[in-house]
Amino acid sequence: MEKAKINAGQLFVLIFLFELGSALLVSLGVSAKQDAWIAILLGMVAGMVLFFVYLSLYNYYPDILPTEYMQKIVGRFFGKFLACLYIVYFMYIAARVLRDFGELLVTFAYNETPLFIINAVLFLAIVYTVRKGIEVMARTGEILFVVLYFLAIVGFILVLVSGLVEINNLKPVLEEGMGTVLKTVITETWYIPFGEVIVFTMIFPYVNKPKKIKVAGLSALALSGINITITTAISISVLGVDLVSRSQFPLLNTIQAIQVAEFLERLDVFFMIGIIMGGFFKISIYFYAAITGLSNVFNMKETSKLVYPLGFVVLFTSMTIASSYSEHIREGLQFIPLYMHLPFQVIIPSLLLLIAFIKNRKKKKGFHQK
Repeated sequence: MEKAKINAGQLFVLIFLFELGSALLVSLGVSAKQDAWIAILLGMVAGMVLFFVYLSLYNYYPDILPTEYMQKIVGRFFGKFLACLYIVYFMYIAARVLRDFGELLVTFAYNETPLFIINAVLFLAIVYTVRKGIEVMARTGEILFVVLYFLAIVGFILVLVSGLVEINNLKPVLEEGMGTVLKTVITETWYIPFGEVIVFTMIFPYVNKPKKIKVAGLSALALSGINITITTAISISVLGVDLVSRSQFPLLNTIQAIQVAEFLERLDVFFMIGIIMGGFFKISIYFYAAITGLSNVFNMKETSKLVYPLGFVVLFTSMTIASSYSEHIREGLQFIPLYMHLPFQVIIPSLLLLIAFIKNRKKKKGFHQK
């Protein structure tokens, strides 16, 4: 493990920025139509349940990384195999998110620039930050958190002032019943972005006051969930559910629609600054978790040596992951939740917690008998 410590406030900021990440970029929960905001709120609650699973595992093994306590729970061989699967999972999702933001920049501002160049430049900044360690990432997050929230408040006020909001676009509530909303939660909003907080199990051991992890984590999930819910509701009320479901970047279209007093318009740059901040931290944390996990599994002291080769793998994967952005999005909605997020975020952690509970209970019984 890196010899570094962060406080609970910094953990809160990192989780908040991570959760917003690509959640603001895509049309999250739109399969529930105008009830997408309800699906996101329920996904947040379900994500909090998963957070307790991750936190309980950490409480059983507070001084070591998940890649290490997996070996204690299921044995050395299977534990290492499982740890390697999680490292691949973290790298793969980092590549997916990098592709998301590369496509955004190409579509929005750099039409003539190859996607590879955009991804490479963005990832170079991420590689530099990850090399500096978790403490530098946390301090950077504290500064950018203030900037992001300021931009969010300004954007919210401008949307309201411009008179774009049409509340009727959010009606009728639960038109297709609760079943459609729950299906959206189970297949989408439970995992993205709330279940993705599993990556922070690689960061929990660095928090200097472990008892504050629960409050910091739940607060960050709640605040980010409420922000994503409000953002989604505003996008649907401004654009309508049909346009949101067809749009590549619905929040960008919402911001582009702002026009105040016939002179304040084309505020796309606000969107870009804020969204790139979130994406930067989401990719950085996934990549940091992969680097830390790999160095822990293979007992490598100098983790910085892994940054560049693994960085190239993530960059290459982001380019070869899909032939087009539409294919990339289709994979993200149909394949990834069921075959990757469900096992890695829900099934495996739940089974590990169950085994850890049984093992620790036996230890306690053996101790009392002595």
